[in-house]
Amino acid sequence: MRSPHHIPAQDSTNTYEGSNPYEGLNPYEELGALDDGPPEEFPRREPEDEGDAWSPPHHGRSGRRRRGRGRFGRLPFALKAVCGLVALTAFLVLADRWAVLYAEHRAADALEDRLRLSAAPEVEIGGFPFLTQVADKRLDSVRVTVPDVAADRISLARVSATAHDVRLAGDGPTDIRGADIRGVDGDVLLSFDDLNRELGASQVTFSGDGRDRILARGTLPVAGHDLRLRADARIRRDGDRGIDTEVGGMRLDIGDLATYRPGSGASEGLHLTRESAAALSRETQKARALLAVPSVVRALGVPDATVRDALTSEAALSRLTGRPDFIRQAMGLNLVDLALENPELLQRLGFDPALLDALPRLTRPVLADRLSLGFRLPEPERGDLRLRDVRVEKDGIRVRITGSDLAVGS
Repeated sequence: MRSPHHIPAQDSTNTYEGSNPYEGLNPYEELGALDDGPPEEFPRREPEDEGDAWSPPHHGRSGRRRRGRGRFGRLPFALKAVCGLVALTAFLVLADRWAVLYAEHRAADALEDRLRLSAAPEVEIGGFPFLTQVADKRLDSVRVTVPDVAADRISLARVSATAHDVRLAGDGPTDIRGADIRGVDGDVLLSFDDLNRELGASQVTFSGDGRDRILARGTLPVAGHDLRLRADARIRRDGDRGIDTEVGGMRLDIGDLATYRPGSGASEGLHLTRESAAALSRETQKARALLAVPSVVRALGVPDATVRDALTSEAALSRLTGRPDFIRQAMGLNLVDLALENPELLQRLGFDPALLDALPRLTRPVLADRLSLGFRLPEPERGDLRLRDVRVEKDGIRVRITGSDLAVGS
């Protein structure tokens, strides 16, 4: 029986056109013939020596440093030069600023000792660079601000001045023995706060009223009484080197009883206020005591017959004191003169004898001296220093100063 896959054998001698082309070839022999070694384009790697063993790459600091130097080394030369120039400039600027700070400190100490100041002044040297100016022995400008300078009876709150074209005398920035100042300008401030503290003893306050006028308001203790003070002062120049004050309108109020104005004029002296004069006209006993003094009667200008009737008749006294001009006449009486002749009468009117004794000593010069704001500039060793302008401002009195050819130190 035949197998279903049986293929009949062919006759080897029998060939024909459609026979199998691979007949008689062994494929394994052809594969073996191809094994002639690796192709020439892939050369064989020779084995390495045993001592040349492989090791991992090192990535430490040296590698990073070499790479950093490599990057800086690749910078252009011009950029390197610019960086170096900037660093050098910064160093020179710092050195210059250190030198000017040192010089300012030395100058402030010298001024404090020389002028005997209570605090070191502020010194600011202008111009740049400083070292080249010192080498040339010439400074463009020096600004000095001195706080709290004593001047006569008052203190100057601040003195600020700028010196221009300063010629130095010395061998270097640490050996400056003096200076010649070609020009200076500045201002002096007299603070109202300082004036209130030093002149008013915290009881009188000063304030500005216009360009050249100052008002003084407060209380003044006199013989154990606090009298209300009112005064006006006008500020004016006293030559080229000082200022002076002309004090006027001085007035001391003794409550609502009387007003004292120093002086010898008709409106000056001690006078009753309108309120107290009106009260006197209503108090018959005080009015009768006042009319009993002949000098008072003469000062009032009342006829003797009218006075005699008033002293003996209540109705006549009421008619006299009730006249419209009696209050005005009573206010015209100078009670200082009356106190010299009849001190007991003023006691009956409500005046303290100690106060009546102290008021005549408060003359106009005495009160004006208490309120004086004047001062003078110090005399320079050489050169010229003078006032240029004086004006009253909100915070005090400001004085402009100018000078030339001044010498400081040896």
